[in-house]
Formats: sequence, structure tokens, C-alpha cells
Amino acid sequence: MALYQQLFAFQGDVVEKTGRDSIIVEFGKSGKLVFAIDNPRDFERLKQMDVNQIIRELELNIPDMEGEQTVVEIKYRDGKKEIVRVYEDGTETEVSVGRYKLIVDESGAKTTVKLESEPKTKKDPDFRTYFSMDLGINTYFEDGSIPSPAEPYSVKGWGSWNVNLNWMASQKISQGAYWDFGLGVHWYNFKFNNTGYQPRTTDMGVDFLPRPDVNGFKSKISASYLTAMTLFKYDFGKRYEKGRDGIRVGIGPYAGYRLGGRSKFVYRELEGSGRRKIKEGAGGYLNNFRVGLRGEFGFRSVTFFSTYDFNSLFHPDLGPSVSPMSFGIVF
Repeated sequence: MALYQQLFAFQGDVVEKTGRDSIIVEFGKSGKLVFAIDNPRDFERLKQMDVNQIIRELELNIPDMEGEQTVVEIKYRDGKKEIVRVYEDGTETEVSVGRYKLIVDESGAKTTVKLESEPKTKKDPDFRTYFSMDLGINTYFEDGSIPSPAEPYSVKGWGSWNVNLNWMASQKISQGAYWDFGLGVHWYNFKFNNTGYQPRTTDMGVDFLPRPDVNGFKSKISASYLTAMTLFKYDFGKRYEKGRDGIRVGIGPYAGYRLGGRSKFVYRELEGSGRRKIKEGAGGYLNNFRVGLRGEFGFRSVTFFSTYDFNSLFHPDLGPSVSPMSFGIVF
């Protein structure tokens, strides 16, 4: 147990040992520190500490009134500690423990006692696990730009959904800094602008076959991946103790292995008919692996994400050399 007293009515810079168990340090115009030492080891540790370290460990606040403040730190065997503050100023006494404050006022004819409590603060854990879901839109780049709409494999933004389910763990590094890592299952859908072309598997890879003989109205390729990722995140709100009122950023790599993939062509006969579908496996031309970089940006309760694959969606020489990119929102 450590005892610390703060008095405001003295001047000078004096270090005085008042006995075997206490030390008084006077500073500035009205500052005075009184340390109660109950064993030699605490005295040796005190000699190695500075004032700033003492203030941090005892969670001291700058006093705004004259008087005497006594701070007692109680340490338990399990490593937890409790800070008790007693402030005395004439006829008024305040005792603070945690978020509770007891105020005794003896200035009037009757003694008044008042109990106050501060809102309960949510502690930021050092380690936690959580689930998240991403919902976004897919596109891809070919030679640094989005393929021309004239290409049979050009992607339509709306409808090319990216859905990810992630199980993550977060390790706190320092105030506001976190290292997140985990696994997820990610689904990619690439819906083509040119619905008159049917993607199909051939010996030479993927082929986009023109279908003028039918009325095609949906053409797409989809793939799913088991993905491992890690991110370094920095929360400016928590760093400066503003809660959610701060910008959050994150960046990190990911790597995935393809679980499945297929193409789908939906059409009607020119003479009129119901919807008909042609589904084919796409494993013969889709890349089995994906490696890329993920970024996140958030403010308050909203977080956006973006991913970019460094490798091509298709196997080399079995399809166009296109690198997928996704962006959306995190839930």
C-alpha cells in the first residue's frame, strides 16, 4: 500500500526527511508532497521514480482548489489496485473511490452528506474476439484501368456483390493501436455488362461465347475463398480518449485459397420461354490463390473497406489478366 499527500500552502524547494516513515518534498510557491514509507524496499523504489511517474501511477488530477489531498493506493494479491482519494478543505471533505464520490459539508448548521457517481466507463480490453461482415461491390483492373464496356468480360458494378464473413481477434498494442488477425469466407460475384455472352470452360481456358440465338439477360462468374488476413489498426478517438468521435484507419495483407467457383448464364428463347440457366464449374480457369492488401477507414459507427488483389482472377494464359478490387462497408 502506498500513501501520498498533496498540500497547498508552502513555498521553496526543500527535501526533508521527517522520520523513518515519511518524506516531505516542497516545491514551487505552494506545493508540498508527503510520502509515507513503511519498508526499505519502497524507499529504494521511490528514489528511482520521478514526479511524472508518480502522477501516472496514482492517477492524480491537477487540483483546482487549496486544501489537502490524500491518495491511498491499495494493491491486492491478484494484481488489481484501488485508488482512494480524500480531499479536505476546511469544513468540506470529499472521499472518492472509483466513480463514486462522497461529499461531507459541515459549513452550515447541519451536516450534509451527498453521494455522487460518474457514468460507468467501458474499459478497452487488451484482447478480444469478434465477428464482422463485409458487403461491397467488385470490379477489376486490366493493365491499370477498368476494362472497356465493349469487352465481353467488362463488369457491371451494381450486382457484382462481394460478401465476406470474418472471425477476428484483436490484440491491443498501445492506447489506440491494435493488431487484428483472423479467418474469413469471402464470396466474389462478377456480373458482366454484356449479357449476350456466355462464359464457358474450354481446353484453352475461359471463353466468352456470343449467344445471338437466345435473349440473354444475366451472365456472371462467382468464386469463394477461405481467407486469412491481418491488419494494423489505429483509432485516433481512443488514442485521445474521445471514444467513437475519432477517425479509425487500418491496413494489412491477406491471402486466400479458392473453395469453389462457377459461371452462370440466364436466358430466354427468342420465340419466348421461361427463364433458363446454364451453370458450369469455373475451377479450370480461376486462380486457386489470391494475395492482396486491405484498407479500412472509419468514423463513429461507420467503417468502410477496400481490397485489391495483386494476382489475376484467372490462371495465367487461361483468361484475361485482371486484378480484382472491392470496396464497401463493414458491419
